[in-house]
Amino acid sequence: MASKQNCSNSKIGLTEATIIEQLKLKNTQVFSHLIDCYQQKVFGTCISFVPNKEDAEDLVQEVFVEVFNSINKFKGNSKLSTWIYRITTNKCLEFIRKRNTKKRSGFLKPLFSDDFSIDKTNYFTEFNHPGFLLEKKELNEALFRAINSLPETQSLVFTLHKVDGKSYQEIAEITEKSLSSIESVMFRAKKNLQNVLYNYYKNEF
Repeated sequence: MASKQNCSNSKIGLTEATIIEQLKLKNTQVFSHLIDCYQQKVFGTCISFVPNKEDAEDLVQEVFVEVFNSINKFKGNSKLSTWIYRITTNKCLEFIRKRNTKKRSGFLKPLFSDDFSIDKTNYFTEFNHPGFLLEKKELNEALFRAINSLPETQSLVFTLHKVDGKSYQEIAEITEKSLSSIESVMFRAKKNLQNVLYNYYKNEF
């Protein structure tokens, strides 16, 4: 892809191997260059999982902090970009787990306690993602909620492919799964989404 090529052959003239070497030496100039190369793509992936601009931006920062702090653990078994996207998806899934845990814990509050309150905040605020051609905000929200209700592996694969636009091969590399496994997970995700959304589509159309 063109963006990856630009990252390896930029105006500062560094190959990917040299970039990795300099990152391990904590070269801040090279790290800044890496951010310039990948921040928009990382943001695109984050907002695919977490459709809220502020949270997605926070996640982007967390991703690059993790990249800087963990670069010495990078063994070179994959492309640098693949490793960065792996960190990105892990950060997104961790965020979603924590958010869902927080929501579940809220239901444990005594219904008539003095501090009981209902959070009416609409979490799904960003629906202009290029992965969606749907025009209705309500339909987008329903779809995001349905995706989030899938088993984590299915949600991960579906989001990376259908929302973030990554190929099955890219997803296999990011998740370190076989191509056939990714195809199988995607098939199950589609079937489950059809079931989850059946009533919505039936009532809407």
